[in-house]
Amino acid sequence: MQNTLLYLITVLIWGSTWIAIEFQLGEVAVEASLLYRFALSALLMWLFCWWRRLPMRFSAKDHGFIALLAVLNFALNYLLIYQAQQHLTSAMAAIAFTTMLLMNIINTRLFFGKPVAKRIYFGALMGIVGIAVLFYPDLDGLDLTNASLIGLVLVLGSALSASLGNMVSVRNSRAGLPIMQVNAWGMLYGSVALTLLVWLSGTPFTFSSNPVYIASLLYLAVFGSVIAFATYFALLKRMGPEKASYVIVLFPLVAVVLSTLFEDFVWTGYTFAGFALVLAGNALVLTPFAKIKALLFKPKLPVQAMLP
Repeated sequence: MQNTLLYLITVLIWGSTWIAIEFQLGEVAVEASLLYRFALSALLMWLFCWWRRLPMRFSAKDHGFIALLAVLNFALNYLLIYQAQQHLTSAMAAIAFTTMLLMNIINTRLFFGKPVAKRIYFGALMGIVGIAVLFYPDLDGLDLTNASLIGLVLVLGSALSASLGNMVSVRNSRAGLPIMQVNAWGMLYGSVALTLLVWLSGTPFTFSSNPVYIASLLYLAVFGSVIAFATYFALLKRMGPEKASYVIVLFPLVAVVLSTLFEDFVWTGYTFAGFALVLAGNALVLTPFAKIKALLFKPKLPVQAMLP
């Protein structure tokens, strides 16, 4: 029951953050918006840890891994996502981001020696074909300046960064590091990294007084960062990266519905086919073959058992 609640919270929040990011783009530079988001998240996390009087001291080695988690999951990942959504609708970005599922499985094999089941190759192939079908209308001529292709490359880079961050999170959990304190330090380190990026790139520290911008910023900071990362990392710790990755299959459903309602996202035959292949491929990757076989070939009850 607790795992189900964690799944529900994570899926609903992260599925809706894709549309919230759209309201962050435009007037304020992406780097500055991200800095405001994670600086606010870090402040809230530290206040919570102080209120609960949680121990905040870690070894230098652990701080190194926390900083690595911050750069991968709280800085680079979102920097690429925000940039990608300047070229893609939130629905397309969310669907393409599901490639993180395959990356999680491959990286779990590389870093932790977990074997890869044969069904995963078929599921991965379906997912790749699905992405190709989804973006097929933009592949004509293979124009590398095509906005959709640029967005796709950025999303794939974001997914890789997030997947590597997941591996660091698994390492931190295996080392016994508590989730809330790690997230507090991580968001602080992420804010420092983003501050350096803004300063070195000469990006102006502008801010928008638009109520929509402020509301989406607060939603992304409180729900999208503080709450969703806490629930997702809890799933990683309790169930491992493969099972926790089910959220990646589900949150695009929320993102696509919201994009259809608020961005006038247009469904085409390519959209239906590509989305279906991606979801089916992800479900195949995450579902053990024995369970698939049991669902498809349910044993028939003997005649005697059916008699009254």
